[in-house]
Amino acid sequence: MRRLSVFIEINGQSEYAGEIIGRDSSDARFTYAESYLKNFEHRAISIGLPLEEKTFDSMRTRIFFEGLLPEGFTRRCVAEWMHIDEGDYLSILAELGRECLGAVKIVDETGKAVEPEYRELSAKEVYALASEGATESAELVTKSHLSLTGASGKVGLYYDEKREKWYLPIGEAPSTHIVKQSHVRLKKIVANEQLCLLTAKYLGIDIPESFIITTDDNEENVLFATKRYDRKFVNGNRVLSGMPVPHRLHQEDFSQAMGIAASNKYEKNNEGYMKMLFDVIRSYSADPMADALRLWDICVFNYLIGNTDNHIKNLSLLYSEDLKSIRLAPAYDIVSTMIYESSTENMAIGINGIYNINEITRESFEKATVQIGIGTKLAMKKFDAMVRKFSDAMNQAKAELKQQGFEQVEQISEQIMKKGGIRNMTL
Repeated sequence: MRRLSVFIEINGQSEYAGEIIGRDSSDARFTYAESYLKNFEHRAISIGLPLEEKTFDSMRTRIFFEGLLPEGFTRRCVAEWMHIDEGDYLSILAELGRECLGAVKIVDETGKAVEPEYRELSAKEVYALASEGATESAELVTKSHLSLTGASGKVGLYYDEKREKWYLPIGEAPSTHIVKQSHVRLKKIVANEQLCLLTAKYLGIDIPESFIITTDDNEENVLFATKRYDRKFVNGNRVLSGMPVPHRLHQEDFSQAMGIAASNKYEKNNEGYMKMLFDVIRSYSADPMADALRLWDICVFNYLIGNTDNHIKNLSLLYSEDLKSIRLAPAYDIVSTMIYESSTENMAIGINGIYNINEITRESFEKATVQIGIGTKLAMKKFDAMVRKFSDAMNQAKAELKQQGFEQVEQISEQIMKKGGIRNMTL
């Protein structure tokens, strides 16, 4: 019988929340601890795992906890190095679960304890991370016992901004940044994402801080660093390896919150994901009206920029330090996929039941407002304002990046204007 302990950080303190018990991944069940339930100050670790139910079946357990793990190539590499099946999420969780996205920590009490520390990365190691791509990041993930969700090669690192040095967090040591590599198949993906995020910023969309790390003169050997919005430095932080340790803030993506498996993160059969997203905001956000409009802006922007990879794991909820308040998290993982020939033209979340970006119109969004329950007049006013300001915002983002030496954004911006949803908009 496998037993994994589940902890969650609340106000900077690790609290025992419960345990996952099962013979294997097929029958593992999560149960809240009586001690956790008896404290009326405690809150559920997920909207999909309410305290009232206490124990959850294998499917609901898997949806939330497997949602903490990397996907795709990184997961396959980790499984190979561990000599286990990549479908064995419990074993992977036992190995990587001490530092996840959000504030949840998974501990295999029978496993070997890993002493937390920050190990400085040499320039050569940073270069390897850029040049080797997902293979190198998967190795770092395994070495550091750190779990990050998503299919692209990424790793959590600690960045000392004053000394401009990077560190690999070991064991339970929290990271401060998520670092992603250039994609082998999708050229200039780093410049693409930074251009899109800065454009979103200039359109008033909340985004995390991000920047491009150059490792040599080759513009393809670059890394994309995003400051973690689920980490927070406070006065009196404890110190580890000479560095202050941030508090963990809890978060969960909408796949976890809605109880939808990661394998179904792309809407296919008119399941109504867009309405479901807004229903969650309406039911759980501390400021539902403001967050509904923020979510609307992200949905509109994904269409205008031509991001058909706008699936439900690329939207998240961010909890306060005491878990008592939930808000929509900043926008992340926004790129223009339409500029790549290999990418699909179908949006991951349908707009009024339409998936093909070439068939979605302003009217599609107008009809969607009725389905998702937000005011049509206000929503479409925001839609039109974003369309009107889009070109200027992209030009501002482009100028900023060109000043930093990333000349390729000129071509990327031209392709976005030709292939993104913005091309269908006339004022």
